[in-house]
Amino acid sequence: MKTAIVTGGSRGIGYAISAMLCKNGFRVVVFGRSPQQKVKEILDTLPGAIYVQGDISNEKDREKCLAAAGGVDVLVNNAGVAPKERIDMLEITESDYDYVMDANLKGTFFLTQMVAKDMVKTEKPGYIVNISSVSAYTSSVNRAQYCISKAGIGMMTKLFADRLADHGVMVYEIRPGIIQTDMTKSVTEKYNRMILEEGITPIKRWGMPNDVAKAVMSLVKGEFPFSTGEVFNVDGGFHLRRL
Repeated sequence: MKTAIVTGGSRGIGYAISAMLCKNGFRVVVFGRSPQQKVKEILDTLPGAIYVQGDISNEKDREKCLAAAGGVDVLVNNAGVAPKERIDMLEITESDYDYVMDANLKGTFFLTQMVAKDMVKTEKPGYIVNISSVSAYTSSVNRAQYCISKAGIGMMTKLFADRLADHGVMVYEIRPGIIQTDMTKSVTEKYNRMILEEGITPIKRWGMPNDVAKAVMSLVKGEFPFSTGEVFNVDGGFHLRRL
């Protein structure tokens, strides 16, 4: 049985990915910040999954996660936080910046480094899938640190793809668009208007977490054997930038 780590895998997009992997026979290690008792009901819907409580920005917690996995075939870097509040980028403090970057980029980079070393050491081919966002290239001046973190994930994907190709480890980036999750709940009215009335996306509906999970599944099943470092847009066509 193959083992997958899914960071932030107990809610939203991460939960959909965890459920899809479980359904397809993976042993899933869910890595998240919430205490286990708070996610028990969710975990009960993920047969065979293991939960590791920890902060991805903490080295000891990353080590704990990898130890629990025991060996990794797939790493899905989904964990991420939004800014605690949307404010003008001229007002962002260092603590505001660090809160987002530590989780979204620093922790993700060093967990990936740890898993990559293990894959290289064991000569075990595998897959690393980074969940970024259309914010990797779309300016939102009231959440600048989030955009910077997602742009960083794009370059991180290229770097690991280049470094690991000789070892049979394929690395991909998925860029979700406007997805219906807890993170977008506070701006539901705004996005309803932009999608349904203004036509910001050619496919006129919200994206769902399962849309992203299906893309992840296609990648880790090895259906793109001659691709690495590739970006897969799951955004309803937002990236087309229509006139």
